[in-house]
Amino acid sequence: MEGDPIKGKGKANASSVGTLVERTSGYLMLVKMNAATATSAMEGFSAALNGMPLAMRKSMTYDQGREMARHAEITQQTGVAIYVCDPHSPWQRGSNENINGLIRQYLPKGTDLSVTARKN
Repeated sequence: MEGDPIKGKGKANASSVGTLVERTSGYLMLVKMNAATATSAMEGFSAALNGMPLAMRKSMTYDQGREMARHAEITQQTGVAIYVCDPHSPWQRGSNENINGLIRQYLPKGTDLSVTARKN
């Protein structure tokens, strides 16, 4: 599993959607986040991961964004081991980077993402 936020319109990235991509199947889940903060990421990703079958949520790879500062709490709440990529190494999460590029075709920068994903 790979994860990343897509930041939307507004000051301090007030709207944000998290993306979770299962690498083998390509299954994509958009996760509602109230903001691009560590608390919103922890709440949104924990709820989404807990709603997935156990076989799909063994580990998650993420970049070094500050919104994942509470990754240990996500692991506690979900049992999912979280791995952090090396700095400036987007190829370590290639599936997620590709999906985010495709999503940006439909949700371009400046789009208000607060109405896009539904809350779990």
